[in-house]
Amino acid sequence: MEEEKIAQGTYDFRVMREDGYRYVDKTALLYPLVTRGRDSFFFISRPRRFGKSLMLSTLECLFRGERELFKGLAIDQMDYDWESYPILQFSFAGIKSKTIEAFEEDFKTCLEDAFTVAKAPWNPDISPGANFRRAIRALVKDTGKPVVILIDEYDAPVGHALADIKLASAIRQELSDFYIQIKNNVGAIRFMMMTGVTRFTQLSVFSALNNLTDLTMDERYATLLGYTDEELGANFSKTLHRHAEVMGLSYEDYREKLRWWYNGYRFSPDCEEKVYNPFAIGQTLGALKRRFIGTWISTGQTSTVINYFTNNQLVEQDYENVEDISEEDLNVCGLENIRPIAMLYQGGYLTIKDCQDGVFTLGIPDEEVRRALNSQLVQKFAEKNGDQYRNATCRALKQADFATFFGNLSDLYAHLTYGPKEERVQEFSFQRILYVLLTSSGFFRVTAEDRQSHGRADLVAETPERVFVFELKVDGTPQEALAQIKEKGYAEPYRHSGKEVHLIGLSFDGETRRLTGTATEPLE
Repeated sequence: MEEEKIAQGTYDFRVMREDGYRYVDKTALLYPLVTRGRDSFFFISRPRRFGKSLMLSTLECLFRGERELFKGLAIDQMDYDWESYPILQFSFAGIKSKTIEAFEEDFKTCLEDAFTVAKAPWNPDISPGANFRRAIRALVKDTGKPVVILIDEYDAPVGHALADIKLASAIRQELSDFYIQIKNNVGAIRFMMMTGVTRFTQLSVFSALNNLTDLTMDERYATLLGYTDEELGANFSKTLHRHAEVMGLSYEDYREKLRWWYNGYRFSPDCEEKVYNPFAIGQTLGALKRRFIGTWISTGQTSTVINYFTNNQLVEQDYENVEDISEEDLNVCGLENIRPIAMLYQGGYLTIKDCQDGVFTLGIPDEEVRRALNSQLVQKFAEKNGDQYRNATCRALKQADFATFFGNLSDLYAHLTYGPKEERVQEFSFQRILYVLLTSSGFFRVTAEDRQSHGRADLVAETPERVFVFELKVDGTPQEALAQIKEKGYAEPYRHSGKEVHLIGLSFDGETRRLTGTATEPLE
């Protein structure tokens, strides 16, 4: 059975259509945007590698009137005029931001290249903003039609510089001088779509363009970027069945594992449907490996995010369940006081899990993000070379080598460089570190606060061969922890699993933050 042709390295609409790559049709969602009339100024924020560039490429071909590329797609059957317009298209993703001089040089080169493609004038002796204004007006004059403006990764130059707030602010100001031209030339613009990862509300495009429509949390466009479960099955059925065979799984089990790994993003409080990361799906189905691996995270993660954690938040925050968040908490206003939660959400590390009366609960979207985030947290927790230390520690537990595991674990807690500010550390903080360590390795299926009929085990880690049931005590003894596991029956659900079941008790000193005692015994 021949699989669908799946793009792994190209996300250009024209190439995908002309070369027969599978294209998940989103044109029915684009139709109301492109037919709204001249009041069509849109912004949408999504994590990196989520199909923003492909959407802009689709819009480019649409506004060039290239109907032949849309044969068989939804919009081809709709009442669309297929008129051609002059287009100014920019991508700011690759602009260097290490210094203001590097930014200015790259920014001007980027604009000059875009104007050359559009056959618009460029004058190196005037500012980028002035060139933008001249280009818009020249294209309208030459063609007699209003201009379409497509901007990809509008925020990238500022985002790259967030480690240096002074530099980021300077870049933001120069970009504001450029974006203000959109407001000043509204009458000359047929359509604008701007995409990015972060919503920097103090950029002039947000403060000055009062008719800008933000689609980021609009329930009508919650699935515009990314694949729904239904779209995945409808477009990639042959390849999905083939991959299930390669992995030795039934189709139902395979789809369930695929959801666990890549499907968990919810972008609107008013639409509960989740979407898969499209880049992860393309890489996974294109490679057909025997196991699921991190794909998007190797190219899509925003390293700047981790730099915004404070000591207190590193230990105390449970990223699986971040409660009491307002929509304002998720925006980036002043660069000097960016909320780490906002950076995590906009970077794709967190997503909407629930929303009640305008109050959000966020959580980690899927397994590949969970492993990547926790891997970075482990490196922040201890003065270690993260991957080597983590893998050795977790491999020891996986093999039930408790002497090595306890030794490394004791070393981890002894070398913590981050911790809460209060004098005593609560049990959750120790539990969180252990959870992050085990989850990041990929060796275990880890459950924190595992619900049982008589209470909750602090943490359960499973492999195909073994189950490890943990109980932690602050200012207690490991024997007391083991006694609680047995008294409450925390391990009983695993008694008939066919796996070795190990009970593990850990004790900590709340003042010194050290691991002071360990004990383990098999389930009898």
